[in-house]
Amino acid sequence: MAPRTLSRSGSEPLWRQLQSELLTRLDDGEFTEQFPGELALAEEYGVSRHTVRQALRQLRADGVVVAERGRQPRVAPPAEIAQPLGALYSLFTSVEAAGLAQHSIVRTFDVRADALVAERLDLEASTPLVYLERLRLAGDEPLAMDRVWLPADVAKPLLQADFTHTSLYGELARRTGIRLDHGREEVHAVIPTAAERTTLACAHDVAAFAINRLSHAKGRPIEWRHTLVRGDRYALTAEFSATGYRLVSQS
Repeated sequence: MAPRTLSRSGSEPLWRQLQSELLTRLDDGEFTEQFPGELALAEEYGVSRHTVRQALRQLRADGVVVAERGRQPRVAPPAEIAQPLGALYSLFTSVEAAGLAQHSIVRTFDVRADALVAERLDLEASTPLVYLERLRLAGDEPLAMDRVWLPADVAKPLLQADFTHTSLYGELARRTGIRLDHGREEVHAVIPTAAERTTLACAHDVAAFAINRLSHAKGRPIEWRHTLVRGDRYALTAEFSATGYRLVSQS
């Protein structure tokens, strides 16, 4: 087979041309069975393996392919759950909206004190807090480890709820009348620890989102939440146009 042609007379580097070619072929539905290896691509396009590695490095950084040294590159599977940025969302609702059955394994559910979390909630260090820790599953596969703290003076009625298949926000509204109305979230890309990988049943090459959320109701901090979500099953989205960047909200 004659090598595919890349321009060697223009200003665009070969690796970037190769990247564009591969993206076009992916969009056309190629490589569904297997993504070609470095040597095969080098021969097909008549370029060096260094050029191929540069193209794959950017595709990997963009989350399009998974490529590791010594292993065959493969197309990264699409995220099953896409969550708009800027929305005060329920993970329960997001999972079910994606058409996946969801349930949780409740690991801890009690009342305790936590000085650091209390400070984040503008409370005294010894203030009792309702603490709920759940392993969230989507389609019977682990999706996230979710930990949430709420002031016990308002959240104690939640202790009667069964959180194996229900929404925290729904139960909060139903049992206490509290509806969260705004908040702040910080999202970090992290490498899960060995123990976290085991709990989430994710491969060693899968990163995760660490999400910290502080939510309010009528001006009062009500929820501090830390969630670790598998990066191969979850994506954050936003919309933009020529006139600017717009966070997406949902009702």
